[in-house]
Amino acid sequence: MADTKENPRGAQELVTKDGKTSIADEVVAKIVAIATKEIEGVHEMGTLGLGDTITGMAQRAVKTGQGHQGVHVEVGEREVAVDVKVVVEYGVSIPQVAVAVRRNIINRVNTMTGLTVKEVNVDVSGLHFAEEAADKDRQGEGSRVA
Repeated sequence: MADTKENPRGAQELVTKDGKTSIADEVVAKIVAIATKEIEGVHEMGTLGLGDTITGMAQRAVKTGQGHQGVHVEVGEREVAVDVKVVVEYGVSIPQVAVAVRRNIINRVNTMTGLTVKEVNVDVSGLHFAEEAADKDRQGEGSRVA
């Protein structure tokens, strides 16, 4: 029988009779970010706010912390709680995208780590308009003056 324990570095440990396996919080955050981006209708990850942006930049500068824009995980001994912030494509059903994001995160995290996902909070922080992006690209192609 395997037992899980949290070590002081914030990594998840799976202990068996043959040894132990540690899973860092950052690994869980990466899994969450990738699982979120796999869902059709998610344009990109959002930001969790100015404080998190500054903290994320500092963490990347010293190469510590989660460093995944729009993702926050809280990992316990056997469970994980997830907060994600996303920008969705205009025209999609936001509730359906949120359900798909939750399902995919729960599936990927559980399959890859063995952790039970206690909750997934999805915060839709923006809409992406394909037409606006295309207009900006066209405007940048030519000069307005000769």
